Formats: sequence, C-alpha cells, structure tokens
Amino acid sequence: MKIEQVYTSCLAQGAYYIESNGEFAIIDPLRETRAYIEKAKESNAEIKYVFETHFHADFVSGHLDLANQTGATIVYGPGAETEYESYKAKDGEVFKLGDISIKVLHTPGHTLESTTYLLRDEHERDHAIFSGDTLFLGDVGRPDLAIKSNLTKEDLAEMLFDSLREKIMTLGDDVIVYPAHGAGSACGKSMSKETVGTIGEQKRSNYALRADMTKAEFVKEVLDGMAPPPQYFAKNAMINKTGYNSFEQVLKTGNKPLNPEAFEALANQEGTLVLDVRPQSDFIGAHIPNAIFIGLNGQFAPWVGALITNLKQPILLVVPEGKVEEAVTRLSRVGYDNTLGYLEGGMAAWKSSGREVETLDSISAETFAERLKSKDIHILDVRRDGEYAKKHLQSAQHFALDYINSKMSDISKDKVYHIHCAGGYRSVIAASILKSRGFHKLVDVAGGFGAIKTTNLPSSEFVEATS
Repeated sequence: MKIEQVYTSCLAQGAYYIESNGEFAIIDPLRETRAYIEKAKESNAEIKYVFETHFHADFVSGHLDLANQTGATIVYGPGAETEYESYKAKDGEVFKLGDISIKVLHTPGHTLESTTYLLRDEHERDHAIFSGDTLFLGDVGRPDLAIKSNLTKEDLAEMLFDSLREKIMTLGDDVIVYPAHGAGSACGKSMSKETVGTIGEQKRSNYALRADMTKAEFVKEVLDGMAPPPQYFAKNAMINKTGYNSFEQVLKTGNKPLNPEAFEALANQEGTLVLDVRPQSDFIGAHIPNAIFIGLNGQFAPWVGALITNLKQPILLVVPEGKVEEAVTRLSRVGYDNTLGYLEGGMAAWKSSGREVETLDSISAETFAERLKSKDIHILDVRRDGEYAKKHLQSAQHFALDYINSKMSDISKDKVYHIHCAGGYRSVIAASILKSRGFHKLVDVAGGFGAIKTTNLPSSEFVEATS
C-alpha cells in the first residue's frame, strides 16, 4: 500500500494518490490530470476510482478529465446528483482497491453530500481517513456552502456536529487524518499549517472536537467570526456538479502568443480583462493601461476568484517568460477557462511598439512615515478584517481588498491615497483595480504594514486590539 499527498500551496489543497497491488485511486484531484496519469503509468497501475469528498467550492476538480482519459469511475457519497456519469455510493459501502479497501462514511455538514473515506489496510485494520472538508487539522469545514439547499448554516452545523461525533470521533486515536485543506484556505477559519495528523491529536487539540461540547456550543463556535465565502465558491461548486470543458482544450486556447497589435485589438474589445501576473515590482515599474495585477508569486488563484466576478470573462495575460502554462493552469483551477492568449515578448515588446505605458507611484515605509508625521494624508489599509482589528494605523481607513468591488463609493477620485497591506502584494492588486476604475492619485507603500511597524513612527500612531 502506498499513499501520497500532493499538496498545492496556492490553494492550500491536498489531493491524494492511493495505490495497492496494481490499482490506483485518486481523491480530490486538481484540474490538471497529467501528473496522476503519469504516476499510474510509472507504477504500471490502473486508475480505478476517482473519489470526491464533496462538490468542491474553492477549486475545479479534475475528476471528469481523469474519468474520460482513463475510464476510472467517479465516486461521490450519498446525495450527490451530477449531470455527468458518476457513481453515488451508499453510506457504509466498501470499495476494493488491490489488497486494501475504502469505506464510505457519509458525513454531512460542510455540505449535504460531504463524505469521508476510511482506508483499511490488507488486514482490514482502520488506517486513515480522507476527511475532505469535514475535518481539518485544528478546525472543521464551514457549514454554509450547500448548493441550492433550503437548510440554514445552523442546520448544517448541527449535522456536522453529529457527523464528527458519530462517524469520525468513534475511530481509533491512531487513525491518520488526511484533510483536503490546510492553513490559508477559506474553507475554514483556523486550520493548522500541518497537513497530516491523527484522530487522537485532533481530539486533544481541535476546539470543535471537545468531548464536553454541546451541540449548541459547537454551532455557536463554528459560526462565530466566519467571514462570507468568496464569490466564486458557489460557481465552482456548480461547475463540479454540472461539468466543464477539458483542461487540455483550455490550455491550448490560453497558450496562444499575441503580438502587441493583436493583443491590443483584443484588449479593446468590451469586457476583455488584461491580467498582469508578473511580480509586483515589475508591474509598478511599467504596465499596460487598465491592466489588473494579481501576481503568480502570491495567493494567485484565490485572489482571482475573489476579485474577478465573471468566470466567463475573456482574459489576456501579461506573464513572465516561461510562465504562460502555469498561469493558464492556475486560472483554470478556479474555473476561469476563457483565457485568449498572452502578450508575446512581454512588456519589452509592448514598449518597443511605442504603445502607452503606465507606472504606479511606490514609496518606502520610511518615506511614508515621514509624510505621515509631517502632514495629514489619506491611508487605505487593504488587509483583512482580522488583520486590521489586531493592529492598525489610527488614521487609516479600512478598505479590505476582499470587498473592494463594492467599496468604490467610499473613496474619492480627487484625493491622494497611500495604500498598504501586510507585505506589499495586496496593495498593488488594490491599486491596479482602483486605477482601472479611474482612481489615479495612488501611492503604494512598499513592504506594507510589516515595514511600517519597523519605522520610527511613535506608538501613539498605532491602534491595537485590547483582547
């Protein structure tokens, strides 16, 4: 028996290979399937099953392409109705895989169809669970993502309480836990940075598994402080339920070189978005007018999903050399399949063609501190609510990047705004979006709040949470 976790940091997502005696199963695969198929070939093994723990909301799964390319059976748990061929397993049903078996544990709560898969070794001993978004390390899945359900998040939280205590906490303490996500995912609130644990460890450390916890306490604590889900979550879940175009076709269409003339012609078509995925320093130095920056070197896919509201929007890419396939792939992981091509030769070709170039004013944290001390300036803090609440500049206006599309009326195009985040990535995203909407009096603070805290600003400039 062989188990391998394939962890993708950008999505904080874990997919799994399981192999036994010439047979493979894949659990919660990513959109691109080449690696899974090659791994099976290397092992001279057949991909027999693609197990899905639920209809994923934060990424588009590779289940359909895998099934189409290998003949593997797509398996969901009870209640999962799809618009493509799949097998809906019963609670307690067992699937043989070589010398081992995988048992279906229906664990509704995160979503109605959420299922945990219990792996039993060749001696029929409980070895590990693949818990999807039911149980994370340090947390549990958010109970507000059910598709077209008339149940409330409170109803689902109660189901999750029962699932955890009746199906998972009854397993042995030595059973390994392989979750679908780790720290950084929006599918939970306080996940551990670790990606593998045990039932026993979680019983001792996970707030949601306290032995003396009542159902009412569980519902309150799970829902307390839970931010609204990103706008793309429901759309991705529906794609996983209804189906999608093949990834190879998406890659072929997106990996198309365009000279500056052809690129500009497409960019000028109504509704087309120019997405610049280079490092933020490159964007600051020179970018195409109205381009949006979301760099590949940060939490690229989640920010694309949070900020670009139309999954079908035509996208043109400005990418670092050799990064086109990566960019198209990472866009497709969250359902953005309409990439039309990329600027061949990058910004060097654009400049050489004589076309207009814009820059973004960016200053050091030290310069910012001097400006703040010498005069009244307008500051936009684009960090998340929790970051802002923990510590912020007293004169800063909270302008969380997550909600920027609905906050434009809160600021004025006539004022100069100094924008900061935690480290400098999100502030450039925010500035690029504001520039595309006609806000041009913007100054980025390089290094963000982390750098601002190291300046000689007096402590009176900062507001800290009291508890």
